[in-house]
Amino acid sequence: MTDSVKQRVYAILESGALDLPAGRFVAGTLGLLIFLNVIAAVLETDAQVFQSYTHLFDVFALISVMIFALEYLVRVWCCTENPLYRDPVRGRLKYMATPVALVDLFVILPFLLLPFIVMNPETLAFIRFFRIFWILKISHYSRALRTFGRVFSAKRGEIFVAFFVMFVLLILGSALIYFAEHDTQPQKFSSVLASMWWWIETMATVGYGAMIPVTCIGKLTAGMEARLCAGLFAPPSGCFASGFVEEINRKKKEAASFPCPHCGKTITREPERKDP
Repeated sequence: MTDSVKQRVYAILESGALDLPAGRFVAGTLGLLIFLNVIAAVLETDAQVFQSYTHLFDVFALISVMIFALEYLVRVWCCTENPLYRDPVRGRLKYMATPVALVDLFVILPFLLLPFIVMNPETLAFIRFFRIFWILKISHYSRALRTFGRVFSAKRGEIFVAFFVMFVLLILGSALIYFAEHDTQPQKFSSVLASMWWWIETMATVGYGAMIPVTCIGKLTAGMEARLCAGLFAPPSGCFASGFVEEINRKKKEAASFPCPHCGKTITREPERKDP
């Protein structure tokens, strides 16, 4: 009886969460609760609104934390239905170390530690605002975000290289503009670290205009960097685009496959040919 209940709970929360009516209901309810908590965390930063509805905010936060703590415990309890976490002890510990489970724990842990923390108004306000990070849990309840997570995981190597190149260009570009402008504008380009802000706002086309190269060598350096970095954001975008195409093709292939009723091997259904 217990095993059948665990299997049913696991199917609702994990394996078929968005395919079963109960799974869609749970996902929709918890997703709505996350959205409401994010809105509440934003509203609480307004002192007048918070003072007017303090009791309502407190009760809502308490109920939400209890629900998400219960969800976390239930996920840990039923995770042994997954063959990867079959062992009752080591399997659960292995599941608790997964990124998804760590996010679940990360978003509720500050509230669970409240009884053991010396409180002051600033700390309490920060912990309450911490609920805005609950939006990280939304990937549990959305196919689109799960797809995004799989794409990011599959392309993490290429994405890391692209962002590493951006970091190298940030360091080199900031250093070059610092040496070109520091003697003329020591207050604005006071260090390489301060020059990084110029590089970021220039390459992101923010254009605040607080830091502008005025020397010939500075203008030449800035122009060369701008041309070099014109396509800076294209590689990460290309990685994500190709990853989404691969994921869509994989899903189409899975949808066109079915097990053979006789031998159990996977059979791929041929696409229908249209007559000319």
